[in-house]
Parts: sequence; structure tokens; C-alpha cells
Amino acid sequence: MQDPVQELVQIIEKQQLTSLFQPIVSTRERTIYAYEALIRGPSDSQLHNPVSLFSLADQHNLSPELDHTCRKNNIEQFSKLPFDGKLFLNINPLVLMDKRLSQGRTLTYLEQAGIAPSRVVIELTEYHPFHDFNLIRDALLHYRKMGFEIALDDLGTGYSGLQVWTELLPDYVKIDRHFIQDIDKDPVKRNFVRSIQNMAQATNCRVIAEGIETKEEFQVMDELGVCFLQGYFLARPAKTPPTKIADDLFPNKKTNNAKIPELHTGPRIDSIMQKLEAISPYTTNIEVLDLLQKNSDLSVLPLVENGIPKGLIYRDRFLSKLFASRYGVDLYGRHTVDQFIDTPPIIVDRFETTEAVSQQITELQHDSHSAFVVTENGLYCGVATVMALLQVITTQQIKNAQHANPLTLLPGITPINQMIDNMLREKQHFTLAYFDLDNFKPFNDIYSFAKGDEAIKLVAQTLVAARDNENDIVGHIGGDDFVMIFTSQNWESRCQKILADFDRQAKLFYTPEHQKAGGIKATDRTGKPCFFPLLSLSIGIVTAEAMFGCTSHLELADLLAEAKHQAKKIKGSGYFVNRRHAQLNQLNAITEEGMPH
Repeated sequence: MQDPVQELVQIIEKQQLTSLFQPIVSTRERTIYAYEALIRGPSDSQLHNPVSLFSLADQHNLSPELDHTCRKNNIEQFSKLPFDGKLFLNINPLVLMDKRLSQGRTLTYLEQAGIAPSRVVIELTEYHPFHDFNLIRDALLHYRKMGFEIALDDLGTGYSGLQVWTELLPDYVKIDRHFIQDIDKDPVKRNFVRSIQNMAQATNCRVIAEGIETKEEFQVMDELGVCFLQGYFLARPAKTPPTKIADDLFPNKKTNNAKIPELHTGPRIDSIMQKLEAISPYTTNIEVLDLLQKNSDLSVLPLVENGIPKGLIYRDRFLSKLFASRYGVDLYGRHTVDQFIDTPPIIVDRFETTEAVSQQITELQHDSHSAFVVTENGLYCGVATVMALLQVITTQQIKNAQHANPLTLLPGITPINQMIDNMLREKQHFTLAYFDLDNFKPFNDIYSFAKGDEAIKLVAQTLVAARDNENDIVGHIGGDDFVMIFTSQNWESRCQKILADFDRQAKLFYTPEHQKAGGIKATDRTGKPCFFPLLSLSIGIVTAEAMFGCTSHLELADLLAEAKHQAKKIKGSGYFVNRRHAQLNQLNAITEEGMPH
């Protein structure tokens, strides 16, 4: 048998490696966002397994050579795939700092393969401790300047965990599969993921959940709003990976039916929570019966073990089962009450909004749930009823209707400002766009107010049709002014579509003569005759980076007004983006760019 070390040297020198690619799926866009490159040794070798391969290289100080060989092979094979998304490259952070190998090799490999550095994510594996954060930061800054993004792998394991995250501020974090496995049965893991989501929003980072192996795990991660998912349930690593996800993977995918979205401005769920004293699931039925007889107002009892909710016992169902037969008390009285649980309880976090919980319960479509458990960090807090939730939702819907614009029925300025304030307070990542009609007054004067209303409705219909129903909100804040709150990632392409669609339809409001002339003659505000081009649309956009440090919609007003002002300088329909980039803990100066349509 060949010496393993000699075989490893041969593998490196002759590049006897196979690259496999596993899709990373975007839950928002519901498409393949990227591939992670994985490496395998020769199929007939004892070093086929990557763990054996890299462990041996580490033991014999060959990690840098192996790492660069893998990198070169992965980039070459990735360039042959019919895919224009991103590539995640696993790199040992110690290799990044190794001075024995020449710098710039990765950039050379990419140039040879015709791949832009902006399409590559350096994924740091955390199997080795980071002794010197300054050194690794300098190495990463070198890659960032070239356009690479950074991901931290296996969050929740390794040597330094959250410290690495806060020190390096990666663009992506990958949650270790331990916290994903059986998450549908574990409220503690569910709340761990929620906490990671909150931290990610605060640091402008995106979360990737890896190790998704079951439909139930996938559904929980989709419900929690994790940006990206990866695992065998979606696709296994392959030399030729799939280029699109299965059509039925997101069975509840909503179509763009131009339905006005509900606003998530309702109160938190703990506002309707009752702090009921819990009992152990091992309490006997006779003890529960005694408790219910002494407390006639108790309609539901929470079962909790070591702070973790296990179920709910409903008074009516419990008594009907216990007394279903003549000897029910004698037969079941000494049995534990957990045997009387019909279905697993609905468990929600106390900080979720009532609207979000209402949607979750509605999608379950299960008649047996008339109450649900409220937790904080996975631990029992109290119980809330569906009836109380419906009362709050009804009140909120009436309030929203009062503030809707009467012409378009879109949310008006009050609920939109409330939503912006809530999202800023919760450090949610979003982009804000302000839409304004150009040359509207002369059009209104020449073609009548009725035609002017039709033009305003066209803007509303165009925005609603272009939004992501699940992630974007359209507001009509007055006159011909609209606002769009984007939490979908492809906001720029959506804005481009809005401008194209509006331009195509707006010209139909004009007579053939005016269309041919490219505008109309009318008087300006001083009464002077002027020529006014056809209706166009200007969009002022403020990115999430530009909102850094803002705590209310009032603080965004100046940024949004300036962006709109610059957009209106563009001839015809166009948009202007106000960006402010953050790198590590320091903010660079504001950079601004205008884009004509």
C-alpha cells in the first residue's frame, strides 16, 4: 500500500481532485443563489474522504499547498457550469496568513476562468483557533478590497464562536447543522436561530442554514425567514449540480396577485398573553381534575418541564375524555396528564407581532388549536388564546383601513411611517424608495383631473405588480407620491422593471399627436407657455447602509428627499441611489450614483 503522505503529495502535484457543488437556495427569491464547492480525493484512495485528506495535510504541514490546489480546481470547474451566481470557497483561515505562498493566486485563477471576484465568497472554516484577530482581519481586508465577500462557517461550534463573528463582521454566517437537525421538534433550537437572525440584522449580515435534511426542517427555516438554505433535502453535492430548484419545493409560494399586503404594525404577542401557572406533564389526571374544579375560570392548562413547554390541556376536552365512560376516573385518574394531549402545541415567541402569529396559525388550518404557548428564548412565559388574537387583528385592520388612501386603497403615510419606525427599531434590513410623477400638473391641466387620477392609479398598479408580495410594501403617501419598502434583495431590478412598465403604459394616456411630439404645450406655475415632456417617473432610493444609525422615519426624510431631488434631475424616467458603505466597524464616506432609465 502506498504511503499516505507520498500519496497526498502526488494528489497535490497532479491535481487528482474532484470538485462537487452543492446549491445554496434563496428563500426570498426561491432560486439557487450560489454553489458551495466541496472537494474529494481519488475515488479509489484512502484519501477520498475530505476529512482524511485535510487532516493528513494539516499533520504534515501541507495545508497551504492542498488549499491552493483545491481552490484552483474548484474555480476551474465552477467556470464550466451554466450558472451566473456566486461561488463559496472553503478556505482554512491559517492558510490566508501563510507567507510561504505567493499572494494573488486566487485572483489569477479567477482571471484565467473569467470569473469576477464579486461572485466569490471566501468561506472560513473554524476548525482552528484564531489566535490573532488583527492578522486575520488584515488578510480578509486584502480580499475585501479585491471585491470578495466573507462567510463564517459552522457558527455555534469551533473555538471562538460569536467572538469571531463580532471581530470579523462577515457578510454571511452559516449556522452549524446541529442547531438545524430536528428543529421542528425543538423550541430551544428554534429560538437560537431567531437570535442569530436578530444579530445578523444588526450587523448587516445574511444567514445560511446548512444541513437541511427533512421537509419539516426546511419548512421551519422558511417560516423563520432565514435568507439561505443548504442541505440534502434541497440537493446533494454533485459534479453537475441542478441549475434550478424543484417547482414544488415551496408549496405555499404566493403568486403576484396584486393583493395589498397587510402591515406588520400590530402589537407584540405578549400584549395578549396570560401568565398562567404551569403544571408538569407528569401530573396525574385526578390532580388536574381537582385543579379545574377549584378554578372554574381555567379553560386551558400549560404543561411545562424544566421551562420547556410540552403541551396544552383544554378543560372541555379533558373532562369529556375523562368522563367519556362510566369508570373513566377510576381507569385514568392515576395516569399522567400528558397522555391527554391531542396535538403538539403552537409555540410562538413573545416578541413576534400579532399579525405574524395570526398568519402562522391561519396557515396551520387546524381546528383543535384555540390557544397557543408564548415563550422567550424557548422558555415558557404564558398562554394566549386565538380569540384574543382575532380581536387585536380586527382592531388593527380597522385602524389600517382608516389610514388607507381613498384613491388607491394603499396604506397612507401614517401606517407607512409606523412600519419604518418599527423596522428601524428592530434593526431589520430594508431599502426605501420614493416614487414621484414628473410633469404631472400640466398633464392634469390639459387632460382633466379624471385622467390625472388614472395616471396615479397606473403608478399604484405598476408598483404593486412589481413588488414581492411576501417581502415588499407599497404605500401611497399623498397626491402623486408613493413609497416602497423593499426587503426583497433584488430591489434594483424591480425598480428598473417599474420604470420600463410605467413608460410603456403612460404614453397611452396621450393623443397620437402628443405621443409623436413627445409631450404637450401648457403653462407653467407662473403662467408662461412651456413644452412639457410625457409623464415620467423619478425614484429616489435610500439603501440599508445609508440608514445606519437612523432610529425613526424623521431621520430618513432628508436622505430620501435628497435622493428624490437628484433623481428628478435625470431626463425622463430614472432612479438615484444614495448609498453609504460600512466596512468592518468604520463607515466610509457617502457615495452616490444616478442611473437613467
